[in-house]
Amino acid sequence: MMRCPSLAIAILLFGCSAVANAQTLPSYMAPIAGKTASTSADIATKDMLALNTGMFDLYGDAAKIFQQNVLSKHPVILALFSGAGGRMILYRPGMAPTEAPQVPIVYQLLKSVGHSTMALAEVVGPYVDNADDKSWRGAMLAYRSRMQSALDGLDLTPMEPGWRDNNRTILQNNIAFMDECVAKGVIPFATLEAFGKKQAPFLAKNVSWAAQTQVEHWMNVLTDWKAQLGADWDKAYGASNTIYVARQNNVLFSVLAQFFGPEAINDRLLLIETVSFTTTPADMLESLTRIIADRSVGSLFFGNYHLMDYELMGGDARVAIAAETGKRGMTTFLPPVVPFGSKQWPTLITPGPGPASIADLR
Repeated sequence: MMRCPSLAIAILLFGCSAVANAQTLPSYMAPIAGKTASTSADIATKDMLALNTGMFDLYGDAAKIFQQNVLSKHPVILALFSGAGGRMILYRPGMAPTEAPQVPIVYQLLKSVGHSTMALAEVVGPYVDNADDKSWRGAMLAYRSRMQSALDGLDLTPMEPGWRDNNRTILQNNIAFMDECVAKGVIPFATLEAFGKKQAPFLAKNVSWAAQTQVEHWMNVLTDWKAQLGADWDKAYGASNTIYVARQNNVLFSVLAQFFGPEAINDRLLLIETVSFTTTPADMLESLTRIIADRSVGSLFFGNYHLMDYELMGGDARVAIAAETGKRGMTTFLPPVVPFGSKQWPTLITPGPGPASIADLR
């Protein structure tokens, strides 16, 4: 008991010493040290904003449970874009995921030849009609060697004879174009334009055959899976990913739609937009889970199951946009209002004049 006053004095002196040291920091701390200041309003604002950032942590934890619940009750089919014609994975309650066989390799062969041809136009684009710049020659000669190797081995590839003849013509035309450019030492636009027009009908055939191969394969897979699921098909979810350029006439989504039917579109069948061509099954499942979970929240608070499929502020924003454009003497330009839960295709669907396929361009 006699030591208590001494202890208190020691603590007090230590505290004073710490304050003194804090006020006389060494010079190497000068660049980063400084007295901070926050107003009560700043603190209050940060505390309120923290509610939103903290929500994501809570949502992430809950989403793991939501995903388990969804997969324990519903079959799920993921259709993911890939350079090999896509991937499809079937998740069934209580069973390991089933990945479908790959699209026949001829699909990739047709695309490879087609892409190599169209890539030539992009590679030479910066050097058209520029006789002073020969920096393209090395890359073109190297690519020509690859092109010749592909042509030399064409007869050994698993491809129908008629398809093989078409691809032989494409490859030969590619090599002739490169040889002409190298011989001239320049890439005239007239030569490039003639090359494009010459190759177009052959490329169109490759596109058509690749589409037939891809569609037939996935139709067979889904026919088999639907038979396996039986009555459970009616509670299955399907989702496909897409980047902007592949959103219109998306092949995998369009094939899925033939089996899910029009009433499932935007309900149990979803097209999920991404910022890259490929994504992982885990990311797709996370997106699908978020959509399903948000629907329950929308129904809980607002009484509509599909409300959260839409920009929550979108309806009020339309009103605000109309008011603001009116103030400025502008004509309001907005798409038609559609109801929550619309079954329309999640792509452009308004018909109009103009070509809509490669066949229309011929």
